Amino acid sequence: MELSQAQRRALSAEGYVLLPGIVPRAAVDAVLYAVNRSVGDRGMDPGRLTQFRAQSYCPEVQGSPAVTALFNETPLRGLLESLLGPGRVRPVRSGQIALRFPNTDAPRAPGPHIDGMYTPTNGVREGTIANFTALVGVFLSDVPGPDAGNFTVWPGSHRLHEAYFREHGPQSLLQGMPRVALAEPRQLTARAGDAVLCHYLLGHGVAGNASPHIRYAVFFRLAHADHDGLRWESMTDMWREWPGMAGAPGVGAV
Repeated sequence: MELSQAQRRALSAEGYVLLPGIVPRAAVDAVLYAVNRSVGDRGMDPGRLTQFRAQSYCPEVQGSPAVTALFNETPLRGLLESLLGPGRVRPVRSGQIALRFPNTDAPRAPGPHIDGMYTPTNGVREGTIANFTALVGVFLSDVPGPDAGNFTVWPGSHRLHEAYFREHGPQSLLQGMPRVALAEPRQLTARAGDAVLCHYLLGHGVAGNASPHIRYAVFFRLAHADHDGLRWESMTDMWREWPGMAGAPGVGAV
């Protein structure tokens, strides 16, 4: 499977593309079963909820065959290999189980971040940047409207961040998010089985959840096979690890 020209144009211009219905319902249900069974059998330690929100709920399920199959055994793997190169996507052995529960107060406005920045609870080592190539999220429940724990993006922010890192250096991310003027955030709506593909540099966050439902999703942080040698260059030349984007509007030779 490959992106259409319209989808490549969207990924280039906005930094993300939605992939409707790319994950079969049976694969979605297998993860929902594993997650809900974990919650029912084990419960949740209140003392670890902050860590779960920052890293993953149901950590014992993260590396299960059901979770990894969402990427490895669906068209998502082939799609990413068409963009990063055949055999050039590092093996996927786990995913982040991201649950967003109804809020007890009014929904908060989401704020943007770039993954890989240290916080006391997210598992990133202080003084480091754990960057990667692409973020893929698989939605396991319907998110039909706003303020329902929506994955939220700042369209075009990948370009602004690339320009900022060219001027200030990639390691400036250690001092906090780039100070750039972002477009208005966009709360994504989706149905179970849809996925979203984002460039690493895209600013993103999560909206509050005023709905009566839990939002279920799994996120995969994907790296090009040569990422260790390109990790800084990829933040100032954002398509460096994406040969399949060569010739897309706004993308030069890769």
